Amino acid sequence: MIIWLASYPKSGNTFLRALLSAYLFTKDGIFLPNSIKKIKQFPAEGLFKKFGVDTSNQLEFVKNYISVQKKINSLDNKSIRFFKTHSGLYDINGFKFTDLNNTLGVIYIVRDPRSVVKSYANHQGMSLELAMKTLLEFSALTGLGKHTEKIEEKNKKITHVGSWASNYNSWKEFKKLDKYLLVKYEDLVFNTEKTFLKILNFIFKLGGSQAQIDDKKLKNSIKSTTFTKMQKLEKEEGFNEEMKNIDDQKITFFKYGPKENDPNKLPKFLKDKIEKKFKTELEELNYL
Repeated sequence: MIIWLASYPKSGNTFLRALLSAYLFTKDGIFLPNSIKKIKQFPAEGLFKKFGVDTSNQLEFVKNYISVQKKINSLDNKSIRFFKTHSGLYDINGFKFTDLNNTLGVIYIVRDPRSVVKSYANHQGMSLELAMKTLLEFSALTGLGKHTEKIEEKNKKITHVGSWASNYNSWKEFKKLDKYLLVKYEDLVFNTEKTFLKILNFIFKLGGSQAQIDDKKLKNSIKSTTFTKMQKLEKEEGFNEEMKNIDDQKITFFKYGPKENDPNKLPKFLKDKIEKKFKTELEELNYL
């Protein structure tokens, strides 16, 4: 069954996947760029095409969310699979994103939206104001690796992200079933070992087995996936999830580290709007 690694964009999903792929998919825990590819994105055109879905039709994408998950799980019903998603847990046109027959649990990564804004603006090649507007409103992502203005309409694939708050709140459905782990990006960065151990224990628990942690692999996984290491790797070898702007120039993926993206450094008028709109969630998460 599937364990979802869910998050709003630019909230630490890549960092978590790097840690997991280093620990679970390498012999020694040292991160390898290709290992992260084992945790694929959902929905994704290639995955749906593989199972015969007409990917030129957006409605067919939505209608087949669960059927594709069933087919994936039927390939080996004893294995745990991880999928990254930026989709909220919504019903779209009456079709659910997933269900309990296909989902083992969810690890939801949340990040202070006042920090998300700057990273999202860089990633999408847009202004801070437009990035903030995107976070505040119910929105959808389109694209296959380049700026959306460069993509032909027929090739656009939509991920129903929602607003920052609706995305975060939607996945709490699994909390009622004890199949939900909330991970704050800030904890993952500043208290990596403790937070990652909590994640691994949660995964073992969902899988119905006793956690057996390999200390050497754990430490190697953490050392080889620091922001500085990932930034250096991108500079030297590139990164398969980087995007391009409208001029076909690469946008740096690992650009703003935690120190460069202090939420308190966001322009005051943007900061005030976010704090007003998301006051309930920010207080709930102790961001305010």
